[in-house]
Amino acid sequence: MELPKILALWAVTVAPALALDFPVRHEHLRKGCAGTLTIDERGVSFRGPKKHSWTWTYQDIQQLRVAPGEIRVLTYQDNPWKLGADFAYRFQARSGQPFTEAYELLKSRLDQRFVAELADDEVKPLWQIPVKHLGRLRGSEGLLVVGEDRIVYRCEHKGEPRTWRYNDIDSISTSGPFQLTLTTFERARSHYGSLKAFNFQLKQPLEEARYNDLWRRLNRKKGTIHYD
Repeated sequence: MELPKILALWAVTVAPALALDFPVRHEHLRKGCAGTLTIDERGVSFRGPKKHSWTWTYQDIQQLRVAPGEIRVLTYQDNPWKLGADFAYRFQARSGQPFTEAYELLKSRLDQRFVAELADDEVKPLWQIPVKHLGRLRGSEGLLVVGEDRIVYRCEHKGEPRTWRYNDIDSISTSGPFQLTLTTFERARSHYGSLKAFNFQLKQPLEEARYNDLWRRLNRKKGTIHYD
């Protein structure tokens, strides 16, 4: 066997699997508890006090949400206290450091069930536009950045920033040059299990050529159109 092949085989069999450990606090009805959240190539696990330790493979997770100081795991396990809903587990960072490493690991390993509630600073803008995100009760203002493989909403309001890979977006639509809607695979709270739409008011007119190019990029990524 050639030396490069031997070295490659050795790297696969000997190199340890990447695993990240985070000191966290598990939030639940009665106060909470401290423990360690581990994210690796197989899934997510939490080690805490007695009866507060769980392991989920990625196929057992309905949605995994990563925010700067929080990770939420939505499982398929029925929640008897909430009719028609499933158990969700919430973990807060104890170290005060953001879950940046968790985002970097998960963005290349999880599919549409991954929600990045943060703005990716590594995006290379094709174009960007100042916007207002319209909410049910109140909105937020920020910057919508369109890159080659993702769209980022940069905003200072907690819970508002997002990074969507193109595969995280079901569709886009517009009613005019000052409006843009992104319909994503994130679960909408108002309708359990549905898609979530992000409706943006645009502070500058969106050129038709830019909208058409974004539409083509999204659909080419999903394999619905093909062009050179």
